Amino acid sequence: EPVQVLKGVNLSIQRGEFVAVLGHNGSGKSTLAGCFNAIRLPTGGMCYVDMMDTRDENNTYEVRKTVSMVFQNPDNQIVATVVEEDVAFALENMGIPPAEIRKRVDDALKAVGMYEYRAQAPHRLSGGQKQRVAIAAMMPRCVVLDEPTAMLDPQGRREVMSVVRELNRKYGITVILITHHMDEAVQAQRVVVMHEGNVLMDGRPREIFTQVDKLRAASLTVPQTIEVLYDLNRQDGESLPIDALSVNECADILETYLA
Repeated sequence: EPVQVLKGVNLSIQRGEFVAVLGHNGSGKSTLAGCFNAIRLPTGGMCYVDMMDTRDENNTYEVRKTVSMVFQNPDNQIVATVVEEDVAFALENMGIPPAEIRKRVDDALKAVGMYEYRAQAPHRLSGGQKQRVAIAAMMPRCVVLDEPTAMLDPQGRREVMSVVRELNRKYGITVILITHHMDEAVQAQRVVVMHEGNVLMDGRPREIFTQVDKLRAASLTVPQTIEVLYDLNRQDGESLPIDALSVNECADILETYLA
C-alpha cells in the first residue's frame, strides 16, 4: 500500500535563489528533493522544472540536465580514477559536445577550487574535496544537495558550504540545500521548513529562526546563537532581541546585556 508522503505542498523556487529545506527525519524533505529532478514523480498534483512537467518521460533527460542532485556519500558519485575524467564523464552524459568538454571541465574544477587536483586519484582526496568534485561534475543551472555534509568533518563541511555559496553568488546557480544543520540553513536566502509532509514555514532565516517554539514543536532545534538569547529571556524575564544569526551578532547583544 503506497504511503502519501507529501500532502498538498505548494512551493515555487525562483532561478538564482539559495533555499535551505529543513525538517526532521520523516518530514518529507528528501522526497521533495527527489521530485525536483524526476527521481520521484508526483502521484497527484504536478511538479514543473523550467516549465517542463516532470511526469512526461520525454522531459526526463532535459529535467535532469537542468537540475542535478548531490547526495550524502561522495564515494557513490565518483566513477573515474582521475578527478578531471570524473567531471568529463558527467558532462559527456549530459550530451556536451566533446570540443567544449575540456573547457567546461577546467571551468567547473576552478569554480569549486579543485583545479590543482585535476590529475589526482579521487580516493586520495578528503571527503570535502570529493564532495566538491561531485558538485563540479554537475555544474547545472540548479543543484539540489541532499545533506551533502552529513558524512563530513567540520573542515569538509566548511569547504562544501563555501563552494555552494560561491556557486550561487558568482555563477547564479540555483541552490536547494536539504540539511538538518542550522548553521548551514542560516547561510541561505530563504528557509523552507517541512513537517509531516507539509510546508510548515517559509521565509527569510531571521523570520523563521526567531519562531523558536514553533520550530521546537516540529522537533527542530534553532541556531545556538538564538537559543542562548531566547533562554535568557525566558529564564530571566529579559527582553533581548533574539535574531542573532551569527556569533558576532550574539556577542554584541550579550555585551550590551552584561554591561
